[in-house]
Amino acid sequence: MTASPATPARSELLADIREKASAVDVLVIGAGINGIATFRDLALNGVSVLLVDRGDFCSGASAASSHMIHGGIRYLENGEFRLVKESVHERNALLRLAPHYVRPLPTTIPIFSTFSSIIQAPLKFLGLRPKKRRERGALIIKAGLTIYDLFSRDGGRVPRHQFRGARASKRLLPELRDDVRWTATYYDASMHDPERLALDVLTDGLDAGGHARALNYVEAVGMDVDGIVSLHDVIGGETWEVHPSVVVNASGPWTDLTNAALGDASDYMGGTKGSHIVLDHPELLAACAGREIFFEFTDGRIVLIYPLKGRVLVGTTDLPHDMADPVVCTEEEVDYFFGLIRHVFPAIEVDRRQIVFRFSGVRPLPRQDADSTGQISRDYRVESRRVATTTVLSLIGGKWTTFRALGEQLSDRVLALLGRDRAVSTDGRLIGGAVGYPTTTDARLAWSERVAPGIPRDRVETLLDRYGTSAEQILRSIETEGDAPLATAPGYSRTEILHLIESERVVRLSDIVLRRTSMAFIGEVGHPELAELAELAAAPLGWDAGRIAEEIAETAELLREKHGVTGIEAPSPAPGRNRT
Repeated sequence: MTASPATPARSELLADIREKASAVDVLVIGAGINGIATFRDLALNGVSVLLVDRGDFCSGASAASSHMIHGGIRYLENGEFRLVKESVHERNALLRLAPHYVRPLPTTIPIFSTFSSIIQAPLKFLGLRPKKRRERGALIIKAGLTIYDLFSRDGGRVPRHQFRGARASKRLLPELRDDVRWTATYYDASMHDPERLALDVLTDGLDAGGHARALNYVEAVGMDVDGIVSLHDVIGGETWEVHPSVVVNASGPWTDLTNAALGDASDYMGGTKGSHIVLDHPELLAACAGREIFFEFTDGRIVLIYPLKGRVLVGTTDLPHDMADPVVCTEEEVDYFFGLIRHVFPAIEVDRRQIVFRFSGVRPLPRQDADSTGQISRDYRVESRRVATTTVLSLIGGKWTTFRALGEQLSDRVLALLGRDRAVSTDGRLIGGAVGYPTTTDARLAWSERVAPGIPRDRVETLLDRYGTSAEQILRSIETEGDAPLATAPGYSRTEILHLIESERVVRLSDIVLRRTSMAFIGEVGHPELAELAELAAAPLGWDAGRIAEEIAETAELLREKHGVTGIEAPSPAPGRNRT
């Protein structure tokens, strides 16, 4: 997109940040979940902090997750006990701290042998590579889940695992292969709206006060020998400077590229690409029986089939990737996903017409020499270097489940560099719309009657599920402005969408369909929806007719090229109509 004038609200924010540039103690580059978590932690501790991202908030690797908060049972095989312990603790914590977006997820492993891999698995644990790969059998899975349960005892909110024999397994999941010997069911957690959870974490930081500021669509383009960083607004085209005491490079798989832009090339990253597809497939959805199916495919990769939002999420691959190449889900990966579905549900037919959305991202993993991508550590570390009076901290690794703990540990490094003591911990602190969130039927009814007695109960429930108790702000607007549904997407209203645009720093049309709502994910966005949303956004964002057309065209192209969305072309003019 060509540079264009910023909206009035964005112009004011940019002017304020430029005016106070000298007051920035910490610059966080990268507004994925780990950068946002670090921003929140620093903001709550009173640090003057600026967060920037060259794209939208949570639009990179963090937007390409498997929508799970998990303890990482498979990390046990690599001996990463510290990471598993931390991950389970954080999973249990997020079930309490973000119950509006994180909920218990029953996960079932279909098992087709009893003794298989009983020798190979211990060899892998010892760092040895067996000559012949064998799928994990019931005894190895039982041992792993028993250890996993032990980690879950600390503050656990999920049941212990269960094993079922062949008959009970087929009663539970009738579409499973006939040769299933066992199933094992354990609990992790689902994260049904990762981008919205990230926005809640961001809002917590912004609400800490004027010392905490954040800008999407702003990139760091250089740093001089004195540690002064140049920032460029990719929307408006302006460039200005800040001189922080600490720079936190949290740009995920782009960490090395960011360091190169700052003038000091690094070689830290060795990320792998993971892709997913989303299917509108009622038969497959029913076959999952409300649980994630999590299993080892024929190549040894752990994969998943996961019911979500009335659709089925299938993933994921784990492929080496060069960040200079496009990050997209390929046709070969789609074939792989269809194969893994047939592996456990052989009677269920799947074809490409049922795919409503594809997405792909690169995991921010460290560069390592490993025999397979699955052996690369999922743990994280921080590298430090010094430029004049500025310290640059580069984050390597990190995943959704541990974002809070990672943000706190990274903030501790920053606070030590600034010579400041921690005043606030995020451990045990509710996130965004979790404050006052009702978790029982009676509590939800009481909340609905107290907050919005004049609005239909089902509508209040929908908004409560989408935004947690932050929905109260939308409900207040609905009471005064009405709740007229969108003509093309009646599950959303004009008042609701305008609230998102005006309060959540929307800059592009794609921000709305990909991150502020689930429209694209569930396959309910086409040209009519884009046109209506763009017209609605025009007034608050200051778009003229040309900008509206540009936003529609660029968002449609993005959905086609990166997410495989079909049927999104603009309608052709009627015959005989002037096309100029």
